[in-house]
Amino acid sequence: MNSDEQKKLLRMMLLIRRFEEKLVDLSKDPQKLSGMMIVCTGQEAISAGVGAALEADDVIISNHRSHGHLLAKGAEPDLIMAEIFGRRTGYNKGKSGTLHIAVPEVNALCTTTVVGGGIPIAVGTAFAMQYRQKNDVTVCFFGDGAADEGSFHEALNLASLWNLPVIFICENNVYAGAQRQEEHARIKDVAVRAAAYAMRSEIVDGNDALAVHQAARKAREDCLSGAGPVLIECKTYRWGGHSTTDHQLYQPANEIARWKERCPILKLKASLTRTGALTNQQVERLEKEAGQQVEHAVQFALDSPWPAPEEALEDVYV
Repeated sequence: MNSDEQKKLLRMMLLIRRFEEKLVDLSKDPQKLSGMMIVCTGQEAISAGVGAALEADDVIISNHRSHGHLLAKGAEPDLIMAEIFGRRTGYNKGKSGTLHIAVPEVNALCTTTVVGGGIPIAVGTAFAMQYRQKNDVTVCFFGDGAADEGSFHEALNLASLWNLPVIFICENNVYAGAQRQEEHARIKDVAVRAAAYAMRSEIVDGNDALAVHQAARKAREDCLSGAGPVLIECKTYRWGGHSTTDHQLYQPANEIARWKERCPILKLKASLTRTGALTNQQVERLEKEAGQQVEHAVQFALDSPWPAPEEALEDVYV
């Protein structure tokens, strides 16, 4: 990636970080934003790196930790925030809240809180692409815990058998809920499971946005060349608990501190300033702009109307 593209990566990671920091802050006061928030703080390089590798018509299938995926795919902060606030102007007219947002406008077709539930859906969308002879791919994001679900194994088997254009992105953030990987699986690396399905896999530093981007771009090329699906395991860390109501009693403080030193934003920021592509003043400007975008999104949500009661059954299929 050239320096301009790297700056875009940094800008996206800053936006994701500020967006979710604001959600966490607002959720501390039920009068401002009720309910728990599930955020990806510390994992922003994965969303940004993968998002930058995709084209507009590529599809993403997300999970409960979705804000970064949606923003990196091109969703508008204002409309995501309005949806989280339950307002009519949100992407799903206030019906989805924070955990089930779908943004068809940018081909973010599904966010599901069912662990492993999005993986077979991604295989379905990839099959549709292949059937229609479209030159696009589907990307599915999931955590290490989902790799123990039956849906993961069934989906990888079928994707490989049918040679589908799908990229499986495992965001291995050490904990599945409150369980470390060694407590729920004997294997150290989720990526090794791809061998059982004759599928190429790769392990990347999930805190290195450039490495993630490179891996995702190569995987996309492989899928479109007919080489079949790819599993990418991104090694990263979840700074916070599973949600904002999780007190993290199971996460050692020194472990959190060590991973914070490997912050993906600091890593890319240091690289860009070291090479002279960005000055410290320019970095400060990017940080300020990200904050302003988020504040604008919050104000947009607050100024937006609530859905009318009679709208409750609109766009509901069952």
